[in-house]
Amino acid sequence: MIPKFDVVVVGAGPAGSSAAREAARNGAKVLMLEKDREVGLPVRCAEGVAHQGLSAAVDEINPSWISQKIVGFQLISPDLQNVKVDWSTAGYVLNRKVFDYDLARMAADAGVEIRTKSMVTGLEYEDGIVSGVKVSSLRGNYSVQAKVVIGADGVESRVGRWAGLRQAFQLKDIESCAQVTAANIDVDANYCHFYFGTERAPGGYVWIFPRGNGLCNIGLGIGGDRITDKKPIHYLHQFLDEFFPGVAVLTTVAGGVPCAPELRELTGDGIMLAGDAAHQVNPISGGGIVLGMLGGKIAGRIAANAIGQGDVSAAALRQYTKEWFKGEGRKHKMYYRLKKGVYNLTDGQFNETAKIINSQKPGDRNLVSIFKAALFNKPSLILDVIRAFS
Repeated sequence: MIPKFDVVVVGAGPAGSSAAREAARNGAKVLMLEKDREVGLPVRCAEGVAHQGLSAAVDEINPSWISQKIVGFQLISPDLQNVKVDWSTAGYVLNRKVFDYDLARMAADAGVEIRTKSMVTGLEYEDGIVSGVKVSSLRGNYSVQAKVVIGADGVESRVGRWAGLRQAFQLKDIESCAQVTAANIDVDANYCHFYFGTERAPGGYVWIFPRGNGLCNIGLGIGGDRITDKKPIHYLHQFLDEFFPGVAVLTTVAGGVPCAPELRELTGDGIMLAGDAAHQVNPISGGGIVLGMLGGKIAGRIAANAIGQGDVSAAALRQYTKEWFKGEGRKHKMYYRLKKGVYNLTDGQFNETAKIINSQKPGDRNLVSIFKAALFNKPSLILDVIRAFS
């Protein structure tokens, strides 16, 4: 007998668990499928979030999720000028293994059935409408029937591609990333650190996110159109050799981040996308944990409501797209325009920006002043800066 569910969520990351939990809380019978053997692994993420965003995405912040509290950030220019900026509210570097595991557990507490080591290999259709998924797992190959499928399967989103919802990326809109977790790193653990420069990370930046006790996530992202024979991992080891020679590397990961234009269509007949699969990532920073969770929550609620009303057509599910772009998604266009503005800044322009910001009083330094200084020769973007960060 084919298993039947109201909603099948593909992917048990933060977006998937949030979508599954919200759908279950609104009365749907939900199955969440994860291709890896364990929720939360491997971690392909710098793990940073803002307090305000995380508070909006969860009912209550669990202290066990937090590896390190962050009070601000430091920007290091190509000529090594250090710009220190304090936040008005805190940020956090998460322990994603614990965090993701807890989100999945909360989904289970809401009634979601979870299966790991379960690879979705295709979609099922009935009268041209998505009606379930095909699964390959340790149980064997089987199909699951669903009224709505939510693809939260990351930047490569095969679910979205199968449903015809994926847009092809331009190379410059995919950040190719590499990251290590390293021990005994001597940096100010109260701040996240960002290094810029064409010799260190062309079309991107290097990050150092402290995790406490001398542990740090150190990684970088490079614009896809800047990739040559020198790969991101080579730039990363060059950076480590320059600033932390002989460092003890505990883990190494690599992957892609969609710093791309908004995905205008997030739904089809019986199908929805959330998280990286839906381009719910800040195009400037590449941060997508909170945005994916917020998108997942909307998707789960709309899916459950549509099922309750007996209409899972693209038109009915499009309420999700409308709500997303009315809320968090509305700033995406501005962020992307700003990304394009800073993408081609020269090392000299980064150095000059750092000089300008360091001439300001510490209390006057913020994202608005930094982007104004960086984009002073692009006045058409200044209004976007004010709208995006004020």
